[in-house]
Amino acid sequence: MEMRQLRYFVAVAHDRNFSRAAERLHMAQPPLSRQIQLLEAEMGCALIDRSVRPLRLTAPGRLFLKQAEQILAHAEATRQMIERSRATEKLSVIFGFVASTMYGRFPALIREFRKVARDFEINLVEMSSLEQIAALKEGRIDAGFGTQRFEDPAVRRVLLRNEEMVVAMPATHPLAGGDAPLPLARIVQEPQILYPSHPRPSYADQVLAAFHDYGLAPAIVQEVRELHIALGLVAAEEGVAIVPASVKRSWAEDLRFRPIEERPTSPIFMSFREGDVSRPIRAMMEVICRMYASWGYEVPEGLLTD
Repeated sequence: MEMRQLRYFVAVAHDRNFSRAAERLHMAQPPLSRQIQLLEAEMGCALIDRSVRPLRLTAPGRLFLKQAEQILAHAEATRQMIERSRATEKLSVIFGFVASTMYGRFPALIREFRKVARDFEINLVEMSSLEQIAALKEGRIDAGFGTQRFEDPAVRRVLLRNEEMVVAMPATHPLAGGDAPLPLARIVQEPQILYPSHPRPSYADQVLAAFHDYGLAPAIVQEVRELHIALGLVAAEEGVAIVPASVKRSWAEDLRFRPIEERPTSPIFMSFREGDVSRPIRAMMEVICRMYASWGYEVPEGLLTD
């Protein structure tokens, strides 16, 4: 996926017309259409309903639009931060994160970190848990926030908390009206939408492990790269998906969430280079301890122990 494809998609979504969007983007219509088709192929589903005029977004397309706008806004903000950093000669700190953390407490932690590290330019980079390990060792990021267990002597990993998983289903689903926990044996009877399709291992393997631990074999109807696409497919009644409970914070009217009787969880880790006691790392540790206590979470073991 390229940034230009996101810009193209947002333009078409806003104009609801390929010709007008191409004109606004100062390009011909055929290459614009081709780039949107490539984007849809990568996402594994249609984002735009071309059967009507004016064009309209599909359910996955509506969710993708929100994320695309956020990504573009973040990219522009990052560019501006880098420019300000060059102008003010501020120190830079870079945090890697997996996309699902944006549905939870990670944004609040970053806001609080900004208050205590005003002399730092803060940059956020989305990357998988595995990519974060390589980026830490190569010095491309200062800390990572991910969901996978990896062992590497060069990287210290601290378990922040285990987040409960829930099952997302269409608002029209027969089970959507209840709020009691559903057993995995009932959930496995539904077609499953799994994410991410790659890279692996990933959150997808945690979901599969939750079923396999109880001797259950889910029927996977689709595997997609992005969480918001999985939710869009759920809203389109393609199946159900097991997602982190924090996703409920971004509730959509097309979705309902039910707890799971077995209460499977997904871990959230903070990773940083072994022996790193730099000020931004210490500051983030202090922020996590303070904010977790204020939220009633157990303060993570392993923070501020050096």
